[in-house]
Amino acid sequence: MSADPTTRQKTTNFGKLGAALGWIAVWAWTIVAGGGGLLLLLEKGPLPLTNGWFALLSGISACPLTASLFKKLAGITISVRVRISAAALFFIAGRIALIAGI
Repeated sequence: MSADPTTRQKTTNFGKLGAALGWIAVWAWTIVAGGGGLLLLLEKGPLPLTNGWFALLSGISACPLTASLFKKLAGITISVRVRISAAALFFIAGRIALIAGI
């Protein structure tokens, strides 16, 4: 039994849609978190560490350009899952630092 061609076409389109939405999401996170962290650092200074460092690092780790630079300069391929996980960990660490008052 072979797969129905229309079903396979729908799956392919859904995969393309998911990839496009993921691409938009990581760029949005890069701009919002990374840009917001950078603005906080510029406005409030580098200390304490909760002044934007965690947001900036979260945005940088999610950025597709970071993965491209790692692949080009170091020959290391970083998957999207790893980049998103790192961004989430930086975000969570920043929240913990805020609660702890660091």
